Amino acid sequence: MNFTADQVERYARHLILREIGGAGQQALSGAKVLIIGVGGLGCPAAMYLSAAGVGTIGLLDDDRVSLSNLQRQILFANDDIGSAKTAVGAKKLSELNPDIELITHELRLSKQNASDLFAPYDIIVDGCDNFPTRFLVNQACHDLQKTLVSGAVGRFDGQVSAHISNPDKAQTHQQPTACYQCLVPKQPPGSETCEQVGVIGALTGIIGSIMALEVIKLATGTGQPLLGKLLLWDGLSSVSRTVKLPADPTCPICSSLV
Repeated sequence: MNFTADQVERYARHLILREIGGAGQQALSGAKVLIIGVGGLGCPAAMYLSAAGVGTIGLLDDDRVSLSNLQRQILFANDDIGSAKTAVGAKKLSELNPDIELITHELRLSKQNASDLFAPYDIIVDGCDNFPTRFLVNQACHDLQKTLVSGAVGRFDGQVSAHISNPDKAQTHQQPTACYQCLVPKQPPGSETCEQVGVIGALTGIIGSIMALEVIKLATGTGQPLLGKLLLWDGLSSVSRTVKLPADPTCPICSSLV
């Protein structure tokens, strides 16, 4: 693509990065990313991916804005209470960057619709807050050979990982990696959502921003994404660490690839 004068100015800080440059910005413009959950993680991820110039962004959520969301879901304001998150999010993101295409999916993800919803996208960003949905997302990404960036938060702790099952796409970085269920084979007993245990709002901004950075790295072939790795962030001590995420040879989802 040929950048307009406005686009050159908008993306100037990317264009002067040798790791991104014109080719990387073109790759971002051609990328198609689906964000699952326009919540604490999805809001900052969507904002930074929109600002970065990701060409097509899908927003999937069936929820409506509530007062309790405003502590961390930074796309929304008081006047948005009661409105569909996807519609409000798309409007505000288009105001942030009119260059991009925003697609809204105001519905609940299910086994019946996951394949059709995921098919048009290259990278799936999972910002949901429950294990059944995470397992469903992981299965669909594996079946459709989609790259998955997964994030989770609770109280003061967060984590991010990236997974890829398509050998052709993996050549950019490495071989196919462990899937999400290699990390979490089944729902932990007594697992609770942020609604039940609480979460510090600023933490969702940190983890959501890291998820956006991972998408940018994956889309542009830059740096070392968290493929086959798990980043853990301790908000109370401001300490992070990255650990290897080994593939589980008995995993029912991805053991045939690893």
